[in-house]
Amino acid sequence: MSTVNLVYFSWVRERIGKGEETLDLPDGVVTVGDLLAHLKTLGAEYESALEHQNVIRAAINQEHVDHGEPIAGAREIALFPPMTGG
Repeated sequence: MSTVNLVYFSWVRERIGKGEETLDLPDGVVTVGDLLAHLKTLGAEYESALEHQNVIRAAINQEHVDHGEPIAGAREIALFPPMTGG
């Protein structure tokens, strides 16, 4: 089991209902994709926020990563929706 600080931005934060939290992760959570799948099991608000998991962007220790990136050693993982410009 590992502990990680999660930071949520924009509508991910709004749907989950909090800006950040610290979670103990089960051993089977190895990659960002595993983390997203695990978070969806934590309640309806997470399921709603991560419904379209493939569009969620992630950063580990403030560095953008893809969903296959291992999270071992991460101090902070940020999750946010795609950015739009205008």
